[in-house]
Amino acid sequence: MKTTATNLIRWAGLAAMGTGILFVVIQVIHPLDVLSSVTTPQWTIVHYLGIAMGLLGMLGITGIYARQVEETGWLGLAGFLLLGFFYALTTAFQFVEALISPVLATAAPQYVEGFLGIASGHATGFDLGALPLVYTITGLAGYLLGGVLFGIATFRAGVLPRWAGALLAFAVVLPFFTAPLIAHPYDRILAVPMAIALAWMGYALWSERRGQASEPVPGRANPQLRQAGAK
Repeated sequence: MKTTATNLIRWAGLAAMGTGILFVVIQVIHPLDVLSSVTTPQWTIVHYLGIAMGLLGMLGITGIYARQVEETGWLGLAGFLLLGFFYALTTAFQFVEALISPVLATAAPQYVEGFLGIASGHATGFDLGALPLVYTITGLAGYLLGGVLFGIATFRAGVLPRWAGALLAFAVVLPFFTAPLIAHPYDRILAVPMAIALAWMGYALWSERRGQASEPVPGRANPQLRQAGAK
């Protein structure tokens, strides 16, 4: 397969499918957000998968945006940048939880418990500086606003399945209305619609069949055709 813009976008579809699948897998096998879990192999595996999810997410939404860049306009650009911001910071948080928190679980347990409290929503009283604010901004500006804008832009563009875009916009709003009604960690099930939307759009990219992947390069025509044209 030639490395062309079209093929790269199609491969980005696989990345979007991968991040959606990992989003669900992580919720299913994620251990409890307690100090004793941080030093377990299951904790490490989950957050290594979280790093992979974040990296695949950045590649996936880049391909989705590139496929419909002209049709989505400024709305798509804003959604893409905000959602990319979410995935970038999520990857950073997952990196800390995978590689740093297990090391500090014994040396600085209060710090680790405070870090766990950010995700679970249970304040521990330990001062983590700007981290809680950064986490909140990541959720509100990146996940919520970015997802809504990107989903609406995808729906309006009509390049990829419209209902996948609508599901994305709905999925990112859902937790902010229903999470208070569902105790943690059972609220992890709310990640499923988001995962389905990303995997759906990723599959649409991957399975898409279009014309030629690239324009012919001038001067590289078939020799027989050149000879025929010279007669």
